[in-house]
Amino acid sequence: MTPDPAEFSSTPPARPGAVAVIDIGSNSIRLVVYKSQGLGAEELFNEKVLCGLGRGLAKTGKLHPAGAALARVNLVRFTRLAKAMGVARIDLLATAALRDAKDGPAFKAELEALSGHPVQVLSGEEEGRLSALGVAAGFPGAQGVMGDLGGGSLELVEMTGGRPGRGVTLPLGCLKLMDSCAGNETATASQVDRCLEAVDWLDQVRGTGDFFAVGGSWRNLARVNMAQCGYPLQVVQDYAMDPQEVDELATIIGHQSKSSFARIDGVTKARLEILPTAAIVLSRVMNALASEAVRFSAFGLREGHIFDLLPPEEQALDPLLTTCAEFAWRDSRFDHIGDPLVAWTDPLFPKQKPGARRLRRASCLLSDLAWREYPAYRANDALFRILYFPFVGLSHAGRVFLGLAAHARHGGRPDSEVLSPYRSLLPAQDARDARVLGLAQRLAYQLSGATREVLAQCSLGYDKKRKLHLFLPADGTIPAGDTVMRRLAALAEALEAKDFVIGG
Repeated sequence: MTPDPAEFSSTPPARPGAVAVIDIGSNSIRLVVYKSQGLGAEELFNEKVLCGLGRGLAKTGKLHPAGAALARVNLVRFTRLAKAMGVARIDLLATAALRDAKDGPAFKAELEALSGHPVQVLSGEEEGRLSALGVAAGFPGAQGVMGDLGGGSLELVEMTGGRPGRGVTLPLGCLKLMDSCAGNETATASQVDRCLEAVDWLDQVRGTGDFFAVGGSWRNLARVNMAQCGYPLQVVQDYAMDPQEVDELATIIGHQSKSSFARIDGVTKARLEILPTAAIVLSRVMNALASEAVRFSAFGLREGHIFDLLPPEEQALDPLLTTCAEFAWRDSRFDHIGDPLVAWTDPLFPKQKPGARRLRRASCLLSDLAWREYPAYRANDALFRILYFPFVGLSHAGRVFLGLAAHARHGGRPDSEVLSPYRSLLPAQDARDARVLGLAQRLAYQLSGATREVLAQCSLGYDKKRKLHLFLPADGTIPAGDTVMRRLAALAEALEAKDFVIGG
């Protein structure tokens, strides 16, 4: 379960320096350098090369020669770049291709000699566990099944309360299926079904939660579906589809030319040929699990590896609130007032449920996000920074809530055209609450000058008669001022208050 925000400390934990992870997969190798060994896994650098090490492996039993040559060159590049960046550690992780190939051990030794670093060849069980930990890092309290689709294998792991459980590795990677089934849709679906039927615990988890999809091929499917339906928020993390949408997408991809998807942002040309296979696998897995929805994960094995390095007490922290707290400490003008703002806005949101209060806390921590920007651009800048920052532990509706609150806090108008594409992702009452919260924050910053000392001497009240009160010190040491009164009036209007007053 997501931690109770009331128990959250906004002081960021001390962390080691940057860490580099090089993931040597069946289809690609990738270098990702993370800012720190901590929650959120903020990236400093990311580069991928589609080598296709596992291409033809099912037939030859060996790594693809051209792919191996490409991997050698780029692995040297990756390790040298990481060293030049001064990272605290460099970890090389290899998956199904090196695990299954006859020449895998020899290639591993060659890579170690070239890079000067050990290569850890993960077992299928360990690969699944780390990918599941990546989902745990990005979806606190995840319930259902994680699936990581690579070029050589598919890992399925049960998720219960955000922790990995039973797992299995299946020979259902996209490259392996393309080799064995030669692109035949019926043969591919039958092979996937046979493998899934042999997993004895899948029946026990049918219909028990969501399916969390990990892997580049499935992320590309999410981007295709966003483009097909005109979805306004181009963020893969926690993008969701129901089983019918998955089946329809599989049909579309199976019957349209690859060139029709080539112009979609984020869909790499090198992955176009494996999209039909990836869609079939997703459709058959969803059918076998009877999952209500698939939720796509931007986090996987690499992020799970980072998460696995953390002490248990930091793993238990809320990744959204931790990231927002780091923003607050780094970007605020003075000693940030994000924490006091939560209590200051409490009277406007009585009996708020924990999930909504958690979002309000995140919003308060982000409330001074755009103070450095030119005033005319602050509202839009804050909106888009929040909509497209790689937050985790945050649904798309929650992302829009935070964006709308930030837009209002920085003076954005409620009828602004820039908000129009995103309104459909948030219920009307939640959109109203976001504006109320943003205007309350705007009032607080004007009143206090962004200082804790002044804010602590003031408070809000909202009574049963729908009268909004602003309480100031009785000795007159903090007068309201014209701008404060205008912002109090704007907050009252958003609340649909019948009246607003200074004092009782």
